[in-house]
Amino acid sequence: MNLRRINTLLFALIIVINAYLLVMPLWPRAVYWWQDHHHAANSTAVLNKKLGRATPPANIPKENRLIVPSMHLDEQIFEGKDLSVLRSGPWRRPNTSTPDKGGNTVIVGHRYTYTNPRGTFYYLDKAALGDHIGIWWQGKQYLYTVTSKSEVKPNDVAVEAPTRDAQLTLYTCTPLWLPKDRLVIVAKLERII
Repeated sequence: MNLRRINTLLFALIIVINAYLLVMPLWPRAVYWWQDHHHAANSTAVLNKKLGRATPPANIPKENRLIVPSMHLDEQIFEGKDLSVLRSGPWRRPNTSTPDKGGNTVIVGHRYTYTNPRGTFYYLDKAALGDHIGIWWQGKQYLYTVTSKSEVKPNDVAVEAPTRDAQLTLYTCTPLWLPKDRLVIVAKLERII
């Protein structure tokens, strides 16, 4: 009798684990669809209001933040020396520039993990040419416009190379189910607020 209960419990556990493994990769897509169709006017408008103001708002964020309305993203930017920082959220690559210094500011993020299904850059593919991206950096807002979107091999380090002009480079793994390349978004600085 005990063996039958253990067997039933193990079978139920296998079903639950398999359901988790099958559903979780699809869950963020469903959430994005819901946000886009039911809350888009509100959430995108709120994020767009944070971008491009003529004057800074009264409550300037204390931490450095990345805002991408097309991705429904408003997250803190993390600093650190190694890849472990990626578990926290968007990571500014330490050997690249910062918005206040000009040049190429590079921020990377996970696309998908089972521990954080909606990875930082899960929706990076939603960013389109002409979209605005904002960075709050040390009390100032830097407004960028997306100028290119491409895929490169993981060993293509040219995406992190210094540039003369101020730009922002965001990248993550792609495609979602078989991450063998990098999805790269490049945005040029439009103005500082």
